[in-house]
Amino acid sequence: MDLEWGYRLERIYSGDSLIHNAEKPYRLWARYSGERVEARIGLQKVSFGPAMILRTLAWFDTIDPKDPTGQTDGVESFRLRVFPTNSLAIWGWTMNSEQDTLSYGGRAEVSNGLGEWGLTYHWDPSKAPQLVGQSPVLIGGPHQRAAIDYRFDGYLGFWFEGAAFFGEDQHNVIMDRYLLLTLGADHTIPIGPGLLIMSETMRIQGWSSNDTDNSEQTYTAFMASLPINMLNQLMLITQVDWDNERIYNYLRWSITFDHLSFNFLLSINPKRDEYNISQEYLPKTVAGFGTGLQFMLIFNH
Repeated sequence: MDLEWGYRLERIYSGDSLIHNAEKPYRLWARYSGERVEARIGLQKVSFGPAMILRTLAWFDTIDPKDPTGQTDGVESFRLRVFPTNSLAIWGWTMNSEQDTLSYGGRAEVSNGLGEWGLTYHWDPSKAPQLVGQSPVLIGGPHQRAAIDYRFDGYLGFWFEGAAFFGEDQHNVIMDRYLLLTLGADHTIPIGPGLLIMSETMRIQGWSSNDTDNSEQTYTAFMASLPINMLNQLMLITQVDWDNERIYNYLRWSITFDHLSFNFLLSINPKRDEYNISQEYLPKTVAGFGTGLQFMLIFNH
């Protein structure tokens, strides 16, 4: 048995304005591990799926490759994983929401010479509308989620994630049915230590079970990552919102030592006036809009 406790203190400023403040537990869990079983209870990370940026299966985490810390919010849950064979894993979980509502789900993973497969299901009886994962999908009230994912590693890496959401109550939202699909591939080019290039495309379709309302959204992401030497690494990420004709660019230069890392970040995004949204609904800060420079020092112990 083992356990982990962590507390998060985070403040983000834009100029002299405080735009984000977090003071809360980050991890608090206990775990029992055996040869064929693992049980964990408490505030923990729950993450799965092969996609890297446009993550259809980011249901319970906030992992973002643009964040050098790699941190994600935890969820209050009990998770059980059973490994009947070396090629089969079965998950089961129950989670507690901010409204103190219990939701349930499970996942099966199979790996063989043809690749790695995953099947996932989740039932959430929460009555409050909520955004699902990192995708712009708003579900009103109780709903079910079902998904399938696959990854193959060969000369080219290839993966897909597909998910369907079925709402039972529109609850002041227009759409109550969603279908999401992410396709991705990567390859390492023999330049220097190896230039990794990756691309993903996500398609989101939403519709109403009560009328003819529907929506379609398409996003594409490109990533290139090059370790220059043992200490230095460059990474470029470009994301395209095809329907709104917006492009987001992110460049990071990282210098990593045993316990320290220095990260220089450049972002080039649409300006505030390029969004077809009333100014009162946009953040009060200019952070995340236009061109930005950021330096992040990370200490690991």
